[in-house]
Amino acid sequence: MKRFYLLLAIFAFASTYALAGGGWTKQKGTGYYKVSHWWVSAAKYYTFDGNTAASVKEGIFNTSIFAEYGVTDRFTAIVNLPYSKSANANESVTGIGDTDVAFKYRLTKPSSKFVLAGTLLLGLPLGEEAGGSDGSLQTGDGEFNQMMRLDLSRSFQIGSVNAYANVYTAYNNRTENFSDEMRIGAEVGGGFLNNKIWAILRLDVVESFGNGTESTALSDGATIFANNTEYAAYTTEIAGYITEKIGVSASTASVFSASNIFAAPSYSLGVFVDLK
Repeated sequence: MKRFYLLLAIFAFASTYALAGGGWTKQKGTGYYKVSHWWVSAAKYYTFDGNTAASVKEGIFNTSIFAEYGVTDRFTAIVNLPYSKSANANESVTGIGDTDVAFKYRLTKPSSKFVLAGTLLLGLPLGEEAGGSDGSLQTGDGEFNQMMRLDLSRSFQIGSVNAYANVYTAYNNRTENFSDEMRIGAEVGGGFLNNKIWAILRLDVVESFGNGTESTALSDGATIFANNTEYAAYTTEIAGYITEKIGVSASTASVFSASNIFAAPSYSLGVFVDLK
């Protein structure tokens, strides 16, 4: 069976990653901080009809700082800053990437079995939208987007395993003639060895409304930040605590179907500090 891989470069708003934690907010004064490196290298892309075609080999290498902080027990502030983002083909461009600032508010009471939270995410266009000699190497897409998201979560036990599940839906409003997007997804995770090891599986679906006039499409030498990108993807992640507060994580992502994105495996490695 033919396997498809996901290029996450079009995550200009860093959606799933920046909103890790589902409907739960951080307690007041606590935080979660992570430095991670994500990379992909592709010589093929998915066309609008879902087939693959060859292109100039391009790579993206992204080192980010992610932070969550509990302003109150209900309100969490989130920042995802790609402070070093490189795009290369026959030449290379390196700089800061598009940055996300998000605000999550828990809507349910602490005693509720289900946890519901709303999030406003602002995608700040701090990256370079036209890099390289032909303008096709970018560290950002040049558009300011605003995303509203709802997460519904619940924790439970399976034998001795502490587990959780989350579902979400989101609307991403994009500017600069990019099409708006509808996003839905789900996540399940389980803690093993007294919660020292966590295994996580995520599903994310992005559907474009096709209401933008930006004509960027992937082809030989085209921009990596294409408009009207769509996919159904899954991500697997393992996170482990080395000490009570410090841990490491690794993840990879693949797609079930896709259009107008590069086709290549993506990987991520990170180190985090969990201050409870």
